[in-house]
Amino acid sequence: MPPEQPNRPRKSTRKEAPTPNRRYLAGHYPFRSHFLSLHGLRYHYLDEGSGPPVLMLHGNPTWSFYFRHLICGLRDFCRVIVPDHMGCGLSDKPRPGGYDFRLQSRVDDLEALIDALGIRRGVTLVMHDWGGMIGMAWAVRHPRRVARLVILNTAAFLPPGGKKLPLRLQLVRRGGPLAAGAVLGLNLFARAAVYMAPARPLKPEIRQALLAPYATPASRLATLWFVRDIPLSRCDPSYELARRVDGGLKRFKNRPALICWGAKDFVFDTDYLAAWRRRLPQAEVHVFKNAGHYLLEDAPQAVSARVRHFLQKNTGAVYRS
Repeated sequence: MPPEQPNRPRKSTRKEAPTPNRRYLAGHYPFRSHFLSLHGLRYHYLDEGSGPPVLMLHGNPTWSFYFRHLICGLRDFCRVIVPDHMGCGLSDKPRPGGYDFRLQSRVDDLEALIDALGIRRGVTLVMHDWGGMIGMAWAVRHPRRVARLVILNTAAFLPPGGKKLPLRLQLVRRGGPLAAGAVLGLNLFARAAVYMAPARPLKPEIRQALLAPYATPASRLATLWFVRDIPLSRCDPSYELARRVDGGLKRFKNRPALICWGAKDFVFDTDYLAAWRRRLPQAEVHVFKNAGHYLLEDAPQAVSARVRHFLQKNTGAVYRS
């Protein structure tokens, strides 16, 4: 029996809008925008190609632009769906009090998109940074819909061994008005990321494109709240959900999994990689020694080739899911 071919949503479930002005992307983002209306806000996503669904989930402070090379490398034989989390990328930027920026809301938004697109099974998740926790929280809710996992410098569990956050993240997370001013007013979190997250310097136009959605203080609220929502202790609002996701990972020990890891990541270091290896012992693992947290900026062709080969090798998992 062939895998389910999900339909595109009907007009009643997709809110179309004119393609945003993207002159700043200088030809690096050759994709058509789609929008889903959620909470009275526009949730932006890409929907490229046809075939088994591949869902790519970005982290903070990146957006769907981060996956541009991988989208182009897979859309000839897969249906590639890439949302921008609310407040990120080309999605709307809610005002304070206009959206709950917690993990639970992120997962609910993702579920609404998947349901609107009519995707019922055969999903491959490609996850980076916060995308790992968001994607696996949805997967734990719907394990039978998931066929394959691709993990790129991310986590879907609490910090291994009670590991502490790097100081710069601690300052943003608990720094009060001064830290909020630095993130919202000066955009220091996103600006620092384009220099520190890759292992090699980015071209100026790529830095500009990664930063473009966060051009004003009002557009940077999500970048602040992603850091503030990192679950570390039982008193944190998203801790219990993160704990349940961690416990649910055992359901995926028999699913094909690929881990591609940038070894020079200063946040998701080799302790996180080891934690993934323990939880998914069946995973195929490739470590890129000269790549950092922005793995797809440091080694886009090499990672795309690994992912493409993995998906083609494990096509049968789509039929069994």
